[in-house]
Amino acid sequence: MDTSPPQEDLISFLRYELAVPVDSINLGLRQSRHAPNLLPIVLWQYGLVSTQQLDQIFKWQEQQSQVRDSAPSWLRLG
Repeated sequence: MDTSPPQEDLISFLRYELAVPVDSINLGLRQSRHAPNLLPIVLWQYGLVSTQQLDQIFKWQEQQSQVRDSAPSWLRLG
């Protein structure tokens, strides 16, 4: 499945930091294919992550956003 670099980072976070099974991630990706930014919500709706994990995901995404925003303009990818 095609994923963007930020999406790949999210998937790595889900797998290695939160230990979300690959099958669960794949289901979430299929269900959110038209709106990939909704992957965390889809995982939560299907009961594949807890509300505590969802909160961790949102905090991680916010941190990633701040890192991207603070990078020099010549270093930003998109």
